[in-house]
Formats: sequence, C-alpha cells, structure tokens
Amino acid sequence: MRQYPSDISREEYEEIREDLEGARKKTRPREYDLYDVFCAVLYVVQGGIQWRMLPSDYPKWQSVYYYFRVWSEKDETGVSILDKVLHKLVKQIRNEDLRRDKTTFGIVDAQSVQNADTAEEKGYDAGKKLSGIKRHVVVDTMGLPHAIAVTTADVTDRDGAIQMILVNLDSLSCVKKFLVDGGYTGERFANQVKEICNAQVEVVKRNELHRFVVLPRRWVVERLFGWLDKFRRLWKNCERKLVISAQILTFALIAILIRRY
Repeated sequence: MRQYPSDISREEYEEIREDLEGARKKTRPREYDLYDVFCAVLYVVQGGIQWRMLPSDYPKWQSVYYYFRVWSEKDETGVSILDKVLHKLVKQIRNEDLRRDKTTFGIVDAQSVQNADTAEEKGYDAGKKLSGIKRHVVVDTMGLPHAIAVTTADVTDRDGAIQMILVNLDSLSCVKKFLVDGGYTGERFANQVKEICNAQVEVVKRNELHRFVVLPRRWVVERLFGWLDKFRRLWKNCERKLVISAQILTFALIAILIRRY
C-alpha cells in the first residue's frame, strides 16, 4: 500500500495494536490489516475529508468507518476502545517520566468550534459568537490529556467542566488542584469542584498580569489545542452526534501521543 504523510509507522502502531485487535466482534478472519485501517482513519481526521473520499490505496471506506465505530462504541462502563488506548498512552508516558499514573494537578480549558451543516447537535456561544460545539479538556503539567468532554457551545465553560469531571472521576481522582482562567471564576464552581472531587480551584486572570504574557502553567493546554489544529477534521465540527465528535477528538489525541512520544 502506498504511504501517505499522515500514516504512522509500524513501530508506532505496535504500541496500540493489541488494544485495537482485541475489539473484534466476529470470529471470521479479518479482510484487512488493522494498521491500514488505523492509517485510513488518521487520513480522514488529519486531512479533513469525507469517509467516501478515502484513496483506493486504503481499505474500502465502509470497512474503515465500521472499525472506527467499533473502536468508538462505549461499553457498559461508558468507556470505548479509543478511550482505553488514550488512557494507556498517558499512563505509559507519565511512567517513563517517573511520574505516577494519575496527576495531582489539572489544567482546565475549553475550545469552541463552529459546526458544519452536517452537524445535528449545536448551541450558540454568545462570547465567541458562533454556533457549534465546545471541547473541554483537563491536562497535566506535561500537557497530557486526562479528561475530555464535548458539549454544545451554549454550555458555559464552568458547567462543561463540571460535566467533564463527573464523567472522568476515576482519571481525576488524585487531583488536588485545578488551574483555570478567568472564564471559570465563581464561588459556585469552586464549591462544586470541592464537593465532587475534593480539589481546589486556582484562577489565573490575564488582566491581573498588567501585560500580555503567557499565563503561568496554562501554556501547556494552549499547546495541546495548537497540536489539534493540525487535524483539519477538527477545524469545524462535521459530526452529527456529540459522542462521535468526542471520539474523533480522542483519536486525534492518540495520534499526537503516538507520534510525539
């Protein structure tokens, strides 16, 4: 098969091969190498194309999309194969840096993204003046994602962060402090976080610095959003359902961690 710039190497794929192959639901032999399938999904996400426009060098688009849906499907605990792969990579990278599996310090931020006409779930973000979705993330001091959530854009940063923390309580169980920007200011938000996971909230406001500088420690989450900009499928929300938008985001994060580390 012809190699494309978006493809990962075979060595990089070995990091996640067993996890993806373990998701098979049928007993008959596979028609395609899942390495080719993964690279095909990556071509779609990084190139920002439609599934039907996959080059003929890759497996048929119907098969590629089928495997993506299998990897994205939530189990009885609400976790997908892609979610498990992302958590595995985060733990592995932290362990290699002689850190514990779970972070004790989380940096929270959100990114509003405009919807394409194919999206069904949308809301209006009055601050950014766009109709679309909002991506919420928690990263550690290395910039590794420990929790993500996707909501409609009309959900405030504070409410979206609470939803994200509730869904990812296990991953954030060791967090003692969350660092946030001025959009999360408020005693109600701080009290909710304290009640949910017994963590403190520290707000860093840009106007308190009296000049334009990179906010302390928050540059790592901004860097993550910069990495995500390399995936054209994420420039707009093209997915009909929020759950698929979240899995596309998870897939992009997996690709970032495989390549960067």
